[in-house]
Amino acid sequence: MTVFLWFGGLSFVFVAWVFASPAIDYRLVALGAVVPSVELVFGGPWALHTLLAPVVAMGLIMMVFMGRRLVQRRWLGLPIGMFMYLVLDFDWTRTTLFWWPLFGWRADAADIPSWRPVPVLVAMELVGLGALVYAVRRYRLDDPATRRLLVREGRLTRAAMGPPPGTC
Repeated sequence: MTVFLWFGGLSFVFVAWVFASPAIDYRLVALGAVVPSVELVFGGPWALHTLLAPVVAMGLIMMVFMGRRLVQRRWLGLPIGMFMYLVLDFDWTRTTLFWWPLFGWRADAADIPSWRPVPVLVAMELVGLGALVYAVRRYRLDDPATRRLLVREGRLTRAAMGPPPGTC
C-alpha cells in the first residue's frame, strides 16, 4: 500500500506555496511526487528513490526544451515533484540509497525503506487529503473556471496564487 494523497496532495500545496508560479504544471508536480512509488510495486526502491533521478530528469528537461523558457518552467514540475517525494518519504535519511551511485553501485540493505504500519499509512493519507481540501479553499478551486484551468492545463491563475480569500 502506498500513500498517493500524502505525496501528491502535499507536493501540490508545498510547491504552489513556495513557488507561487502560474506557469508550473501542478499536474506534473503531483505526478512526479507519486511516480517513485511505482518502483515499490516491482520490488524497489531503485533509481527513482535516489537524488540522481530528479537531477537527470531536470537536466533532460532543460536540454530538450532549451530556448523555450515557458515550456521548461512547465515541465520542471515533474522533477520538482520527484524531489518532493524524496523529502516526504524521508529518503534523504537513507544515505546509501539517496546518494546512489556515489558510494557504490549496490545499495545497502539497511537503507532499503520498510513498509510503514497501516495506521501510519492511513494517517498519512488523511494528512494528504487535508492538504487537498486546503488547496481547494486556498487556490479557489471551488470556482469552476479555476478548477477547469488546473485540470486542462495544470495551471493556477495569478488571482488564485494571490492572498487567500478573506485576507487583506
